[in-house]
Amino acid sequence: MIWSAYMGLPLSLEGVGTVLGLGKQKLTEGKDLIRYFCQPCAPTKVNGGRTRNLPRHAPDKWSVFKRYNIRDVEVEMSIQEKLARFPVPDAVWEEYHLDQQINDRGVAIDRELVRQAIEMDSRSRSELTTAMKALTALENPNSVQQMKQWFSDNGLTIDSLGKKEVMELLKTAPTELQTVLLLRQQLAKSSIRKYQAMEKAVCADGRARGMFQFYGANRTGRWAGRIIQMQNLPQNHLSDLAEARALVRSGDFDGVELLYEDVPDTLSQLIRTAFIAKPGYKFIVADFSAIEARVLAWFAGERWRQEVFESGGDIYCASASQMFKVPVEKHGVNRHLRQKGKIAELALGYGGSIGALKAMGALDMGLTEDELQPLVTAWRNSNPNIVKFWWEIDRAAMNAVKYHMNGEVDSIQFCYQSGMLFITLPSGRRLSYVKPKLGTNQFGSECITYEGIGSTKKWERLETYGPKLVENIVQATARDLLCYAMRTLSHCFITMHIHDELVIEADPRMSLEAVCEQMGRTPPWAEGLKLRADGYETPFYKKD
Repeated sequence: MIWSAYMGLPLSLEGVGTVLGLGKQKLTEGKDLIRYFCQPCAPTKVNGGRTRNLPRHAPDKWSVFKRYNIRDVEVEMSIQEKLARFPVPDAVWEEYHLDQQINDRGVAIDRELVRQAIEMDSRSRSELTTAMKALTALENPNSVQQMKQWFSDNGLTIDSLGKKEVMELLKTAPTELQTVLLLRQQLAKSSIRKYQAMEKAVCADGRARGMFQFYGANRTGRWAGRIIQMQNLPQNHLSDLAEARALVRSGDFDGVELLYEDVPDTLSQLIRTAFIAKPGYKFIVADFSAIEARVLAWFAGERWRQEVFESGGDIYCASASQMFKVPVEKHGVNRHLRQKGKIAELALGYGGSIGALKAMGALDMGLTEDELQPLVTAWRNSNPNIVKFWWEIDRAAMNAVKYHMNGEVDSIQFCYQSGMLFITLPSGRRLSYVKPKLGTNQFGSECITYEGIGSTKKWERLETYGPKLVENIVQATARDLLCYAMRTLSHCFITMHIHDELVIEADPRMSLEAVCEQMGRTPPWAEGLKLRADGYETPFYKKD
């Protein structure tokens, strides 16, 4: 599976067999047979009260099951034969071994906090539902259709009950409808699912394991979250987080409701804090500062940006200053421009334009429609080397696919081989694009298409171009930098890693400064790249 993932192929045996066009394919009967023979069954009169199906209970099924398992091995051998020319580098296997150690090590869960949070959520939902029924007379106020119809009957047409849409409606809706909207917003919180996942995942020793899927992100090789899904945990903004946590842990529902009003939101903000260091230990949480912006500036040779990072400056202020040709300070002169610098930095680094600014919430932040295009133009004019880098990457990839020409842009290499486009990163790791060919994009221009997992989670033909490839390259390099830091700190007890952040379960005597210093070391293959890691110590996980 790791070999397939490294080659940009699906993570399922069935999927790889289909994409590679193997003569022997995985048999489809397997799932039912696995369920029959490998999972406990419910005791009934018909099955004699047994809780396990054995071969003697269904000889015909057992015969098919053996054929199914033999075929799996045959398919795996066929895949190995197909991929033999493209071995996974030893360095990636070493990363995988470290990943397995971290997954097996697991992280401690505060089971009492989880239990109380689930009970508190159940009571909260019951009370909110009762209040909603009293106000609306609806049979099921959780039903989106019933709620939309109720609002329509009361003079408020609603297209969506999403968080953003409800926030907008709250600004203009009549007071009585505002109350219902607020209750609806609280009911819609899905915080309980994370707590339930923790309750199911926690082992007998109080630790949850197996939460990180190595090479789960097909294009970059980054990790994906599994089981509890660590990659999308809600942020916490409570100033008295420890106090709120103590109230929930003690089961004081009335105290939480009195002090925080919105119980579901409070529980949501406390999800991270359910991950704890074992008794007598602390968490050291360290992450890279502006890692993607640093890597992009390093690749493109955008010197003014590199100088900002070298001096420890604020990239949002510096970007605004570069764009508008005036000094900008976070809490000083022209500070109102920093927000424009920030939204431009977040949205425009990978070829984004007006649509990207809107998707990043530019209009919600107070920018007007008329300001968007000038903002795009100003950012691109301020970063000519990044714009140049996009199209150099585009040309190199296009030449590799169109003419099967090897190419190089700085330390990034391109080649076409055996129906694959390979991009070799400075670390030596390759990005793989399956069955690339030329196509035409929505604007009528020539572009590269390839096969991969799309937004629908299905295997399909996707299109790409220079800035998108730059995004893959930058994020993949950021992933390699994290792996280098993980190997540098492998003697420490790493329990979690989320995006560009490491969480270490540490002895109280371990130095935060030493961890950050080690994490910020530049690998030999990234000469000239200025890294910086910042961190904090905490008894429970949180967003500092």
